[in-house]
Amino acid sequence: MCVMTLLVGGFESHVLFDSGASNCFITPERAEKSGIRSSAGESAGMVKVAGGGFLSTLGRARGVEIEIAGQSMPADLVISPVELYDVILGMDWLSHYRVHLDCYRGRVVFERDAGRLVYQGVRPTSGSIVISAIQAEQLLERGCEAYLATISMSESGAGVVMGDIEVVQDFEDVFQSLKGLPPSRSDPFTIELEPGTAPISKTPYRMAPAELAELKKQIEDLLSKGFIRPSVSPWGAPVLFVKKKDGSFRLCIDYRGLNRVTVKNRYPLPRIDELLDQLRGATWFSKIDLASGYHQIPIDEADVRKTAFRTRYGHFEFVVMPFGLTNAPAAFMRLMNDVFREYLDVFVIIFIDDILVYSRSQEEHATHLRLVLEKLREQKLFAKLSKCSFWQREMGFLGHIVSAEGVSVDPAKIEAIRDWPRPSSATEIRSFLGLAGYYRRFVKGFATMAQPMTKLTGKDVPFLVS
Repeated sequence: MCVMTLLVGGFESHVLFDSGASNCFITPERAEKSGIRSSAGESAGMVKVAGGGFLSTLGRARGVEIEIAGQSMPADLVISPVELYDVILGMDWLSHYRVHLDCYRGRVVFERDAGRLVYQGVRPTSGSIVISAIQAEQLLERGCEAYLATISMSESGAGVVMGDIEVVQDFEDVFQSLKGLPPSRSDPFTIELEPGTAPISKTPYRMAPAELAELKKQIEDLLSKGFIRPSVSPWGAPVLFVKKKDGSFRLCIDYRGLNRVTVKNRYPLPRIDELLDQLRGATWFSKIDLASGYHQIPIDEADVRKTAFRTRYGHFEFVVMPFGLTNAPAAFMRLMNDVFREYLDVFVIIFIDDILVYSRSQEEHATHLRLVLEKLREQKLFAKLSKCSFWQREMGFLGHIVSAEGVSVDPAKIEAIRDWPRPSSATEIRSFLGLAGYYRRFVKGFATMAQPMTKLTGKDVPFLVS
């Protein structure tokens, strides 16, 4: 189901797209405000709804104009006191206009002979789908059923059934969780220091009780997997936590001191625009996300001591490549390019640990997907099933939406730009221009539009924002 605001009968209405409803509905209140009347010959009656109950109807209005993206798509609306929404568009309308619902991005996709129409709706700003306790009590008194649901988020991939995914089901071993050290590789991660560098050790950062509890838990997990071990190294970086989107904490080692004295690996990362250019003509996509990708590369034994970090619970060092080291992205990119070299820009593009498989047909995609998974199995590289997507006609990749129609900007990223607070310094303007400039290829005359802000970042320029 998707919810958005549309013009129904010429008036803005709160509309639910519901593939579980057989018919289309409009409330009597909305019908009256919009001047919508029951068509001649349509009498009152009852309709059966989900759950076995019945709703009274006041007739049916035929051919009511529904405006989407400037186009009229009429619907026959049953006038009935449905709850929460002004209008419900059910399967009779959805099937007639060959509609696919993309509820995650709040979009409606119409498959037409003239080409696909994708409508990015305006989400309702009203809170009518949130009801008060008094309204809830009134609904219960009228016989409505209520359920208390507990929703928990999990990254275990328990909801993904391997046997349901064509080709992928033959590679269950590739999607096993990381339970121990990765195999030795011909090119382990090394840390080359500038000549004359002395070991760097810093005092651990102060942590709140909740952070200490989380630190202890994560250290025990890393020890159990063999990713870290107790250390007597003269090196020692402090640790801190960064809160993730789901509210959990990511353990980060502050390797800034080590990074400053590390000889930089200049192995190039690919340009994202060049990667996306390779997708021209592709109609099927699969995205593979490696499980804790960095931890799948061992560190050269001579350099393990340099990764040491200090905590309230002891002194430890990594035996696999940790996050936060300056050369880690380049090292991982080198590994991926070496592993998939023969497939790059043929049916695979890669940015660090994000792998996209693209094909022109279903038959090709089955072959391509099998070749990629065989390569992962051969190299003993593991993917996280819950973060992978397979056999998609459209998907998000590196901040963009890729599909047979081409490449577009991810709506979530546009929202971040639109909601950016007004800059109050040259530094904040640089940050904003950096984000907005990521999508300059989609904006004609971007440099001209950005010029007034760019000027404010110059040296000795007064900061004046109207």
